[in-house]
Amino acid sequence: MAYWLVKSEEHIYSIGDLKRDRVTSWDCIRNYQARNYLREFAVGDRVLFYHSSSEPTGIGGLAKVARKAQPDQTQFDPKSEYFDPKATKAAPRWFSPELQFEKLFTEFITLAELRKVAALKKMVLLQRGSRLSVQPVTAAEFSAILKLADA
Repeated sequence: MAYWLVKSEEHIYSIGDLKRDRVTSWDCIRNYQARNYLREFAVGDRVLFYHSSSEPTGIGGLAKVARKAQPDQTQFDPKSEYFDPKATKAAPRWFSPELQFEKLFTEFITLAELRKVAALKKMVLLQRGSRLSVQPVTAAEFSAILKLADA
């Protein structure tokens, strides 16, 4: 099992939206490194759901991977802002796993709180210049965050 963190702007798609929907395709990602991570997602992997561009930013809950990454259909739709004219059905460029809601944290864990935890010092999220929307998380980091969340 692997552990991941995905970022979403709260006003676009929140952990509350995932709770309501129960399952969603994690699509419309257009960064090659993030895409490569998405292709590594395996069914059962655990995912921290991070709200970016909110006040405050932080982790609101958990999801798990329900389906491995499949070609992201938005890349083939000329009407979509995520259309990629270089992508074909035979050679897709972008991929989308399916995430399933697991848990809403009782307390939102802010970025400021995460920065105070020694066990998270090397976490990708906390590194200067780290803006990637999909990131790996170590088992120790995941465990420390669950402890913070009392989950």
